Amino acid sequence: MYDPKPGDRLDSLDTPSMIVDLGVMEENIRKLFELLKPTGVNIRPHLKTTKSPVLGRKLIDAGAKGGRVAKLSKAEIMAAEGIDDILITCEIIGPVKVARLIELFRAHAKVQTVIDSAIGATAINNAIKDAGIGAPIQVLIDLDHISKLDYLKLIGIQGYEGHLQHIHGREARKSECQRSMAILSDTASMLRKNGYDMSVVTTGGTGTAEFCATFAGITEVQPGSFIFMDSDYRNAVGTYFSRSLTILSIVISKSSSERRVTVDAGLKSLTTDSGFAEPKGMPGVKYTSMGDEHGWLEWEEGADIPIGARVEMIPSHIDPTVNLHDVYYAHRNGIIEEIWPVATRGKVQ
Repeated sequence: MYDPKPGDRLDSLDTPSMIVDLGVMEENIRKLFELLKPTGVNIRPHLKTTKSPVLGRKLIDAGAKGGRVAKLSKAEIMAAEGIDDILITCEIIGPVKVARLIELFRAHAKVQTVIDSAIGATAINNAIKDAGIGAPIQVLIDLDHISKLDYLKLIGIQGYEGHLQHIHGREARKSECQRSMAILSDTASMLRKNGYDMSVVTTGGTGTAEFCATFAGITEVQPGSFIFMDSDYRNAVGTYFSRSLTILSIVISKSSSERRVTVDAGLKSLTTDSGFAEPKGMPGVKYTSMGDEHGWLEWEEGADIPIGARVEMIPSHIDPTVNLHDVYYAHRNGIIEEIWPVATRGKVQ
């Protein structure tokens, strides 16, 4: 039975497999904290990238303040695995989700969530009251307002400048980020002057965190993709962080053309919403998806890729690509050291 284990070599893996170079990943983590820690802001990484409590704990051990997830289902798994200082960044709407939030809050009091409507805020408030939970849940406004509700404790505001993360050119990205931070900071100041607690002003991503962290009034940043990177981020922000994650594939066929081969990684292994993946270490060779299970490698000259050659593919967009795989094979110098389940894969509720 095929059963990879720590200590096995990468060349023993079947394909496609998701692999992580531990040395590169650890250097990315070191660089992020080296860059941001001196600013004094809290670092709350977005765990929608890794979808892994194991990696969440590694980031906390490196100095992160808990984690951030997009969906309630992800928070449930992270909390069950010991990561209980969690901010849920999508609004909790509807009786089913509100009931699940209350049970999560009952078990893990450090859970925080965001609100941006009186409907959502009132439903959560009333559910906590009806459940007989004495303490209020901590909430952040997602750039909106809150009424006086006894079972919600407002602690700050969240804003995410997602539309700026992939602006090419550092100065252009910095300038646009500072405009967004001014809106966020001014809103927090206005609310603070009106008597609201704004002790947390949280924002930022991999493409903007360094700028957000130095803007007056920002207390927390939320980068995520830095740990693995992808070609889309690399094209926008450069090479300060390196690409530590690849999808290992194999050449399974050679066409009548002398400059095209087929690999066993298609749409079920690599997403294409941000463009096609890139073959690692193969300048001049281009990948094109050709369906669910296969892709082409094509080149103009200077390459000869035989059947059976193993090729590492660099994803164009990390987060949804990780969501296609069950496990990470984490290696150092070609030897597998750890195998991590993608624990929140498919958790979209």
